[in-house]
Amino acid sequence: MESQIARNKILQKIKQALHSPVAVPFPDQVADTPIFIPTEQELAIDFAQKFTELLGKFVYCADEAELVEKLTGLIKLHHWEKIYSRESGWLDDMSEYHFDPVNTDDLASCDASITLCEHLVARTGTIVLSSAQLSGRQSSVYAPVHICIAYTHQLVFDIADSLVQFKNEAATIPSMISFATGPSRTADIEKTLVVGVHGPKEVYCFLVDKHLDS
Repeated sequence: MESQIARNKILQKIKQALHSPVAVPFPDQVADTPIFIPTEQELAIDFAQKFTELLGKFVYCADEAELVEKLTGLIKLHHWEKIYSRESGWLDDMSEYHFDPVNTDDLASCDASITLCEHLVARTGTIVLSSAQLSGRQSSVYAPVHICIAYTHQLVFDIADSLVQFKNEAATIPSMISFATGPSRTADIEKTLVVGVHGPKEVYCFLVDKHLDS
């Protein structure tokens, strides 16, 4: 009973705060310029450096023909036999290069999954995914290996730039936006870093040099 009373008091305070927001106490201290300034390096280089520092595996491709060549080589190298992907439109486009590795509909038992993405954040080495994609919420999470295909026009500097693009380009904001920064990891047990506990053990990003007007 006491816990319910305490909960109701907290909820009431939240409602009051939302109804009558408190003004910023020090308006002169609110920054009106970006905190993080882009470096002189290209966004692709910044992303590659951050992504690999976080144990991600980065592969640059000059075009889609090279993408198919390198992706096929990776699959053969690891002897992956069960590839999962729901990116039907992209797979149709890749059929021009005789690329058709997807041979399972069972995400739970696949060797690797292939997805596209919304953006790549250069400053943090982050892959931005959303529920609006054909891959949905699961493909990048449940497979032991996540292979992300991205294009250079999807590069942005900071997370804020990604959110601005969602706001400007989408009729409605997706119900889920995920920021995946390298393979899953945890240090909850004795402060020891363990990779691949609650998500993919390996994350690959294939970046194709292709702009919107290409």
